[in-house]
Amino acid sequence: MKLTSRPALAAGILAAATALATALTGPATATAAGPAGGVSHARVVAHFDAATGQTAENVTLEPDGSADVTFSVSRQIAHVAIDGRTRVLATLPTPPDGGVHTPVFGGPIAMGIARDLDGTLYALYAAGSADFTGVWRLTPGSSTPEHIASLPADSLPNGMALDRRTGTLYIADSNLSTIWAVPTTGGTATRWATAAEFAPTTQDIGANGLKVHGGAVWVGNISHGTVLRVPIGRNGRAGTIETRATGLGPIDDFDFTGRGDQILAAIVEGPSKVLLINPDGTHSTVLTAADGLQNPTSIAVRGCTAYIASAAYSTGTDPNLLVAHLDSGPSRH
Repeated sequence: MKLTSRPALAAGILAAATALATALTGPATATAAGPAGGVSHARVVAHFDAATGQTAENVTLEPDGSADVTFSVSRQIAHVAIDGRTRVLATLPTPPDGGVHTPVFGGPIAMGIARDLDGTLYALYAAGSADFTGVWRLTPGSSTPEHIASLPADSLPNGMALDRRTGTLYIADSNLSTIWAVPTTGGTATRWATAAEFAPTTQDIGANGLKVHGGAVWVGNISHGTVLRVPIGRNGRAGTIETRATGLGPIDDFDFTGRGDQILAAIVEGPSKVLLINPDGTHSTVLTAADGLQNPTSIAVRGCTAYIASAAYSTGTDPNLLVAHLDSGPSRH
């Protein structure tokens, strides 16, 4: 697809997401949330501008409860204050060719975001060129992001999480069926794990959301509708892949609720919803479009509050950031 405008790129994202939703077969296995609790008091705290490409793709949290997000189509990193005021922190540069060789989307697109304790932000960029694709770092007070690690031109870096114990960024590559490892200091990216479990099916996007939790890297595969767990060995190498949940539908990003291995997952298409996934893989719907979801793309949890970003790729009306209360959950810091 040739990139001609921001709406054109958004249409490309929509086409990929819709194809995934159509291709996935079989209903999700819905079960009651049970004694572990559910989600309540959902409200939208910030509305973004779809017309200017403010499609909220990924979210990370600040200590004060504010949030930082990537806007995929506009290639921006933005800060969302507690009162919903939004400020663009930086815009990733446009490749000389316009990013027309970006896999799947045919245009440059900002994806995952992670925050270090000192306030440094790391953002993923897919741009169809190794000179631009990979990890970009934005230091506090700066408006100029720095490209610190390149990924192959045909990679599609999507979800990302920081393991602060080792200073390692883990990255889900939706096109190359790979989890990359990159030091926060920058440098060479390592193929930490490559497997069929991360691959697309007949569609173009495979491994998507990613989190580090409980000594393992957890990955969602949007094509397969699965959540996978990959232990981090003592030597830092990837262990044997475990499938922890199936039948989820087009899962984008997710996070843990603070109740062991329980997960909240964003289902980006067909229809928009958030699932509560129990450690045994059973799951139930806890939020829907009626709560304000507009193609939810990412989730971040702190304590008893869940932040859900929606990109409105197919609805086209209200990309937003929503918060909701986790019922009966312990505080997590």
